[in-house]
Amino acid sequence: MIRTLVVLVCTMLIGSSTFAHGNEQHVIGRVTNVSQGSVTVETTAKANIQVMIASDTKFTKGDRSAAPEDLQVGDRVVIHAMSMKDGKLMAHTVQIGVVKASTYSH
Repeated sequence: MIRTLVVLVCTMLIGSSTFAHGNEQHVIGRVTNVSQGSVTVETTAKANIQVMIASDTKFTKGDRSAAPEDLQVGDRVVIHAMSMKDGKLMAHTVQIGVVKASTYSH
């Protein structure tokens, strides 16, 4: 009985965390264009996707907060975006990739 209850509670917790991002899409790729209110990303599947940026969109670079001005063409990004009624995507968060220093030495 206790085992069944534990399994039921775990299932409910996992299910509730899944719905937290249920309405968001992940756009992963390289930035090809940046404008005042949007960013265009070429995904790993070679599709170009435009994502709108709002004043409340949160930007990070590595483990630090960033600004929209930090986003450059060529940057790798992971964007979590909501689909709006008009079919456009609105960015909730934009994570800008950080190039790690090479540890290779001659």
